[in-house]
Amino acid sequence: MAGGVTGGAAGAWSDRFEQGLHPFIEAFNASIGFDLTLLQEDLDGSIAHARMLASCGVIAEEEAVQLVEGLEMIRTEAADGRFNPGLADEDVHFAVERRLIALVGSVGKKLHTGRSRNDQVGTDLRLWLRRRLDEIDGDLQRLQRALLDQADRHQSTMIPGYTHLQRAQPLCLAHHLLAYIEMLQRDRQRLGDIRGRVNICPLGAAALAGTPVPIDRRRTAEDLGFAAIYANSLDAVSDRDFCVEFSAAASLVMAHLSRLAEEVIAWASEEFGFVRLSDRCATGSSLMPQKKNPDVPELVRGKCGRVFGHLQGLLTMIKGLPLAYNKDFQEDKEALFDAYRTTRDCVEAMAILFEEGLEFRIDRLNQAVESDFSNATDVADYLVARGVPFREAYQLVGAVVRRCLEQGCLLRELSLEQWKELHPAFEGDLHEALAPRAVVSARRSEGGTGFDRVHEQVMLWQERLKGSAFG
Repeated sequence: MAGGVTGGAAGAWSDRFEQGLHPFIEAFNASIGFDLTLLQEDLDGSIAHARMLASCGVIAEEEAVQLVEGLEMIRTEAADGRFNPGLADEDVHFAVERRLIALVGSVGKKLHTGRSRNDQVGTDLRLWLRRRLDEIDGDLQRLQRALLDQADRHQSTMIPGYTHLQRAQPLCLAHHLLAYIEMLQRDRQRLGDIRGRVNICPLGAAALAGTPVPIDRRRTAEDLGFAAIYANSLDAVSDRDFCVEFSAAASLVMAHLSRLAEEVIAWASEEFGFVRLSDRCATGSSLMPQKKNPDVPELVRGKCGRVFGHLQGLLTMIKGLPLAYNKDFQEDKEALFDAYRTTRDCVEAMAILFEEGLEFRIDRLNQAVESDFSNATDVADYLVARGVPFREAYQLVGAVVRRCLEQGCLLRELSLEQWKELHPAFEGDLHEALAPRAVVSARRSEGGTGFDRVHEQVMLWQERLKGSAFG
């Protein structure tokens, strides 16, 4: 056999290797710079594995105690800032194993019995994501509560409703905000579904084919809180569906946040003037002293591209991979970590924005709903209620709107006599029916913007958000 192995990471391999990696390739190959994020999960998985090995008689009970004590010592060192693996450690798994051997001696070399880094990293990733799913669900619920608090305060406030970004019909402002609460609820439900598929344990699948070591996979799965184990060892080490699923769900969260952000940006403009931004969540211009910029929603809108990009990157990574493990999977972590961090930061930023960063300008909102033709449909509905066919009423009102535009007036400014000249069905209660508040109140259909219906929904959501995780 040739002389000792040289090079940092080469110490992780068998004596088949005579030389260490080229320094650049060593750095190119290493993941320690980012997968140290998984340290706590790696320690948890290793502790469960050590205890299982002892329970199955693979190692002695006192050896398992030594291993667990050593792993907990590493946890303490990390908390104190004394565990600082370098490039030579290659990844978090080898860094832990090498430090464990230094702490407890040769017994540390027994920890890796019956497992591979392939099933180990899959386990770590699932443990990590399971915890983060719980955290992001709490953040989404916080944003829902912030929106609900605003909705509760504005149950009697109106806002123009738009289709094609054209004034359509007046709405209750609370109804508008509740729509985003519904979107976020679907996001929470999707994340809850993903959590169920994340909560399956690959540990014990080893490199790809299982192991002849008499292990108890269900014991480690139960100790780690997993609901089940993978039934196929090949699938266990090569499945990254959960990374893609999370990135897809996170992309939808970001899409919903971006839609809300875009509305806030428009509402805060001079052209709309529907909201006033507080100094806590806005910045100024380095040149124009009068400006207050909506940085929070603009950043949220801009960061969507990062999360969307990670989804595409992950899909591209897995699309051509043969079974089972491939080094390509090293690329899943940075994408997953950043998609999570970006999404969670944006959810929290939007929650703060609605908690203390903006104030709705009721005067401007009232002015807006009273100065357009968004009650035109209600004129048609008025005629329909008096027996006029809808299409006939629709055409008549369209002609009236055109005449008003030519004359520079609004529908409510026409006299009753002028209305009666258009159709005899118009009566003295017409102007009252065309008032914006009456228009909104009349939309009593289930799920509609009528004030009574909106109040029901506010009450329902106040109860619902007291509920359990993931909706």
